[in-house]
Amino acid sequence: MAPIFSSFLALTLIIPLSNAQGPPSPGFSPSSRVSTVAFNTGFRNLWGPQHQKLDQGSLTIWLDKSSGSGFKSLRPYQSGYFGAAMKLQPGYTAGLSNNEEHPGDHDEIDIEFLGTTPDKPYTLQTNVYIRGSGDGNIIGREMKFHLWFDPTKDYHNYAILFFVDDVPIRRYPRKSDATFPTRPMWVYGSIWDASSWATENGRYKADYNYQPFVGRYTNFKVSGCTANSPASCRPPSASPSGSSSLSRQQALAMNWVKKNYLVYDYCHDPKRDHTQIPEC
Repeated sequence: MAPIFSSFLALTLIIPLSNAQGPPSPGFSPSSRVSTVAFNTGFRNLWGPQHQKLDQGSLTIWLDKSSGSGFKSLRPYQSGYFGAAMKLQPGYTAGLSNNEEHPGDHDEIDIEFLGTTPDKPYTLQTNVYIRGSGDGNIIGREMKFHLWFDPTKDYHNYAILFFVDDVPIRRYPRKSDATFPTRPMWVYGSIWDASSWATENGRYKADYNYQPFVGRYTNFKVSGCTANSPASCRPPSASPSGSSSLSRQQALAMNWVKKNYLVYDYCHDPKRDHTQIPEC
C-alpha cells in the first residue's frame, strides 16, 4: 500500500500518575475530542479467544501457563488518534508485556507495560521501529518511564505523540523519511510472556503461581486516516494549534514528566551505534 502522508499519529492511555504534585496542566485534552467506540466496532480477537472476555464495553484479557491473548483493529491506519483506558494487575507481574509482538518486515509504534515485582513501579516503554525485521535486527527508538499506578482505578504524519492522561510524555518528530514510519499500521493489544527481557532485562521471570495475569481495557478510541483514505484526510488534533506541534503548556507538562519519570532515552545511551539513529 502506498504511503498516505497525513499530519500526525497520537497514542494515549488513561492512567493516573501517582505523584502527589503531578505534572502541570497541559491545558488541552485530546481524548475529549475523540468519541469512544465499542470494541467490536473497531477491533477483533487476534489470538487466545479463550483468554478474552467482553462485558458491557470492558475487555478483559489474561495470561496463564497455557496462553495469553491479543486483539487487532479491523483496519490499518496511516495516521490518527488511538487510545484506551487500562487497568493493570497489582503484585507480582514480572516477565509480562502488555503489547503486541509482531514479527516481519514492518513499521511499529509501541506503548508497552513491562511487568514488575511487588513494591516496584511498572515500566512504561515507548518505542518506534522503522522497517523492522522483527528478528532482533530492528533499530528501536526507546524511551522508558518508571510509573506508579493505582490498581484500584480504571486507567483512563509529521510527528508521533505519546500521551498518558492527556499529558504528552514523548514527541517523536519526522526529521527524515529514513527515521520515520510511513507505512500503514494496525492497532494491536495483547498480554504475553516476555520473560527473556521484560523485567530488568530478564532478571525476573513470569511466575505462574500468581496466574492468571489480567489486563482490562475500556474507553476505546480509534479515529484517523485509514490506509485507503484520500490524501486530503486529516486526523484529530492533539494540540490546540491543530497541528502536530505541542503548545507551550503541553511542552512544559512533557518536560516535567521526563524530569520526574524518564529512566532511559536511547539518544543518550553510549552503547548505541549513533550512526544508526541520526535523528538524535
